[in-house]
Amino acid sequence: MRALFITAIIAAPCLAEELPNPQLLPTTKAIHEKIAAKADPKPEEMKGYAESVLLAEGGSIELVPIPAGKFKIGSPDGEAKRGADESPQQEIAIEPFWMAKVETTWDLYRPYMENGKSRNKDGTLNRDADMSTSEAPVVKDGETLIDTISQPTPPYIPMHFSMGDGYSKEYPAVGITHHAANKFCEWLSAQTGHFYRLPTEAEWEYACRAGTTTAWSFGDDPAQLADHAWFMVNAEYTYQQVGQKKPNPWGLHDMHGNVAEWCLDAYLPDAFAKWENGAKNPWHPALSRYPHVTRGGHFYEGGPETLRSAARVPSDPAWKAIDPQNPKSIWYLTSCQFIGFRVVRPLAVPDVKEMHRTWNTGPGPTE
Repeated sequence: MRALFITAIIAAPCLAEELPNPQLLPTTKAIHEKIAAKADPKPEEMKGYAESVLLAEGGSIELVPIPAGKFKIGSPDGEAKRGADESPQQEIAIEPFWMAKVETTWDLYRPYMENGKSRNKDGTLNRDADMSTSEAPVVKDGETLIDTISQPTPPYIPMHFSMGDGYSKEYPAVGITHHAANKFCEWLSAQTGHFYRLPTEAEWEYACRAGTTTAWSFGDDPAQLADHAWFMVNAEYTYQQVGQKKPNPWGLHDMHGNVAEWCLDAYLPDAFAKWENGAKNPWHPALSRYPHVTRGGHFYEGGPETLRSAARVPSDPAWKAIDPQNPKSIWYLTSCQFIGFRVVRPLAVPDVKEMHRTWNTGPGPTE
């Protein structure tokens, strides 16, 4: 049965027609062909499943189906706000997708990060012994399609920052740039034949709220937060094992707290005002490296308001402050122990160009 291809997310009018990294388009095309060979289920047939990751030595991602629906994105008047107070609430329509039950853990991310290949600074295979050059993603003798996907250079400090049990599979991967998270999604897609990407900001809040309209997915009482989230009050300034707190109504863990999570969108103070009421699957593509949207709050941050369903925080160049490289790495946030991510898989598979854009919205032209 042939897969049905429709646009999975609607690009904002400002999105340039030119592809963000044309050199990498052949890799995207090869992955798209692999995904096209699989038929998509109908919305009513969506079920939760576990996706095995070949190169993660038996590791897998558990995904939860998120139904289509409408909701009001942002904070209502009078709610304690941080970061979400510049834009009025807007009704948004979301198509069905799957979302990872927990944040991406080290057992999945480490094989991508420590990929065992000589890499140029931009993550392409280093075949000429010069790390400053970029090389075309052409599969050559002894290489695979997955080898040619841009992947991180080795970190120069342990990216677990001596938290938890090192690179333990129970803990979320952190210190990851927006660009690195995007390319992980490409790496994952190439292995599985399913299209994975970061959630849009609208998808993230929709999934976090899980049909609720309260400050947090469990209600409006901050006294209950410790049952649902790791944050400054109970986390002891370190990240915690994923999935230990109560899930939200749709079965997603750690949407509030533990580590903040990347969204696909560029951060705009008036983001929601730029969307028409009733907009379907909206997002704001990034045209530069900063800022991108992070959501959910984290273990190092203070008050309960930072963990609200509507709270949003922009990324900052200071998150790479101690990186001694010039230019600084496009892969690591060496001064940021609290940013991770989770993946989504939209039911509707996009065309090649849109797929390419979602994996290449960074690193952008500026630091």
